[in-house]
Amino acid sequence: MAISGSKYRLVIAEDHVILREGLKALLSSGPEFEVVGEAENGHEAIHCVEKYKPDLILMDLSMPRMNGMEAIREIKRQSPETKILVLTVHKAEEYVLTTLRAGADGYILKDSTHAELMIALRNVLAGKPYLSPGVSEKVIEGYLEGKKTLKKRSSWETLTQREREILKLIAEGYKNKEIAEYLCISVKTVEKHRSNLMEKLDLHNVQALTALAIEKGLVSRE
Repeated sequence: MAISGSKYRLVIAEDHVILREGLKALLSSGPEFEVVGEAENGHEAIHCVEKYKPDLILMDLSMPRMNGMEAIREIKRQSPETKILVLTVHKAEEYVLTTLRAGADGYILKDSTHAELMIALRNVLAGKPYLSPGVSEKVIEGYLEGKKTLKKRSSWETLTQREREILKLIAEGYKNKEIAEYLCISVKTVEKHRSNLMEKLDLHNVQALTALAIEKGLVSRE
């Protein structure tokens, strides 16, 4: 945490360059924050946390290669003291609940005002959870109705982090050899993971896997 007279150190993880640069300019213009690193995917976000030891990372969810959700899990595993504020377009209850369970400290929508973003940052850095007003009611209703806590574990929830990572790459059009090279594993290992996730999900072609990846927010609809 920042000490008296110093700035909070932030990392921005966002794959859209214009938005990332705009956030950097906005946050760097005041006396509270210093943007020490930028990332355009989950892997880079994890690397930035390891390298810069920021107080907080502002995290998008829909990013290429490794999405924000998987990055949150890994960052909280490696650096539990690092605060994570999600900045996203996703309002659905499933996204909010899954993100909070992954370890996020706050959740704010991209259509929020500058003032709300500042409030969210200050709350999260102070150790207080923050949810955008637009999603708070949905989350509360979800818990009250027991939609998530009482539901049987879904096939999606049984996927390992590696299987989700490979699913995302498949949906982005990568072939087994390319996935193996990117993840530094053997093609045989990729094929095994691919077979496992298809069996768990009961989906047996690329089109079905891609549709699910889009539905779950692993890849963008764009």
